Amino acid sequence: MVTLERLRADHADALLAFERENREYFARTVPDRGDAYFAEFTARLRALLAEQDAGICHSHVVLSGEGRLLGRVNLVDVEDGCAELGYRVGEQAAGKGVATAAVAQVCRLAGTAYGLTSLVAITTLDNLGSRAVLERNGFSVVENITIDGRPGIRYRNKSLS
Repeated sequence: MVTLERLRADHADALLAFERENREYFARTVPDRGDAYFAEFTARLRALLAEQDAGICHSHVVLSGEGRLLGRVNLVDVEDGCAELGYRVGEQAAGKGVATAAVAQVCRLAGTAYGLTSLVAITTLDNLGSRAVLERNGFSVVENITIDGRPGIRYRNKSLS
């Protein structure tokens, strides 16, 4: 059982620890955030929370039943009823259905609480886990793309509920 909580300032310490703990793991499949991300974490979090307050994005932490931070799931670039979905689950929770459950929950929120009508998401062609999460949650392939020089796929989900 996982739950989503809307990102708040009091998630800062757990979120930073999660990102540091999983940095090498994430870098295996997505571009590394770089040292500046960690050095400027507090300022970046403040800016993200301000964007969230303005309705530009909806950011969430994914928590275990015991309250441990397992991942993140975000809706960014909210505009005209659409947003881009992004998510990451830590190495210890990978392959256990956490990402699939978290994406399902955020899709429901997108359609109900946030009033969105569609979501887009991108992933690299070789990220089979991410592709499976998207496809299990009703996302369909829209087009092949290039992401940071790597073959990728753009997905869309128009059935939010």
